[in-house]
Amino acid sequence: MALVVALVAAGIALGEHSGSGTRHPSGSAGSDAASAADPQQKLYTELDRAAARRQDGDALAVGKADAPVVLVEYADYQCSYCGKFTRDSQPELIKKYVDEGVLRIEFRNFPIFGKDSERAARASWAAGRQGKFWQFHDEVYAKTRKGDALAEDKLTDMARTAGVADLDRFRADLNGPESEAAVKKDQEQGYSIGVKSTPSFLVGGQPVAGAQPLEVFETAIARAKAAKQSGK
Repeated sequence: MALVVALVAAGIALGEHSGSGTRHPSGSAGSDAASAADPQQKLYTELDRAAARRQDGDALAVGKADAPVVLVEYADYQCSYCGKFTRDSQPELIKKYVDEGVLRIEFRNFPIFGKDSERAARASWAAGRQGKFWQFHDEVYAKTRKGDALAEDKLTDMARTAGVADLDRFRADLNGPESEAAVKKDQEQGYSIGVKSTPSFLVGGQPVAGAQPLEVFETAIARAKAAKQSGK
């Protein structure tokens, strides 16, 4: 709750304008004042500590657990801007930063569009149980899918395409209590730090709202890396 209050006081509540795709949301990395010496760096550091898990073996993460910068993404599988980030920016970030050991990406299921979104979120977690989270994630986001396109049989077909080996286990995990609890945990974390809509990101704790251009994420990563190196 204290972090939510701090975010609101700073005018950088996560999710502000994110659905609009605006290029420079309040407090985002698009600000001309962006620098490692940002006066709000203390808040960014607190948010990073609250949100980044850095757990070895996390199926919903890619990159080294001790990477200097963690990008946490809160997303819904019916969100078209989330798909845009996945298709346009994520591959470049992985190639340029994750593969070089600078960045770790941690995905958080944050379904906000009802039961179809919740089912897809549970399905992604179920795919992760068999080591295929990212393959499934990318398959769902290959195009915008809504409503019946995320029915259980369609999700199972996508799991098959993504290389999930045991589809009976996939369906059992999708419908089991553990997937529900995992998705709820991600949601609660997002709400606790002020996430309002999708996609919302924290880059080293710095809020970035919406599917911003690649250079916005690059600026945020550079700032977070510099802050990390300076010990702030």
